[in-house]
Amino acid sequence: MTEILHLAGEPDLDRILPMAAAFHAEEGLDLSDEHRLNALLPLLKGEPHGAIWLIGPKISPVGYIVVCFGWSIEFGGLDAIIDEVWIREKVRGRGMGGEVLRVLTANLSAAGVRAVHLEVGGDNPKAERLYRRAGFRKRDGYHLMSWIA
Repeated sequence: MTEILHLAGEPDLDRILPMAAAFHAEEGLDLSDEHRLNALLPLLKGEPHGAIWLIGPKISPVGYIVVCFGWSIEFGGLDAIIDEVWIREKVRGRGMGGEVLRVLTANLSAAGVRAVHLEVGGDNPKAERLYRRAGFRKRDGYHLMSWIA
């Protein structure tokens, strides 16, 4: 995609798993290593419902971003959700997150994606500011709700 984003594949699994574990710990998600492996591996193998990109140098990434695809009648076609985005704490605040979101959304749009969604915790104003600067907006009257099997 660019120098900041590199499409990840199965050989990148050992780089992504520790980053995903760090993200899940930060978010208070109690997921097992087996759960992480089973959720990430299909995307790294080319599952068409999503993709994972490494952030930063390919040989020494500083983060990752996961995008999953869907279809929206309202938005008129393909849409996507940023399911996870994580950047190492020591390199946060340097503009990399905003650049990643701008590059990613521009490339997804060029590929035909009509809308990109993400979820932000109400107790995370720093992330919300980042997302707003990258062009994301809250939709008045809408809240994400989930049914979980």
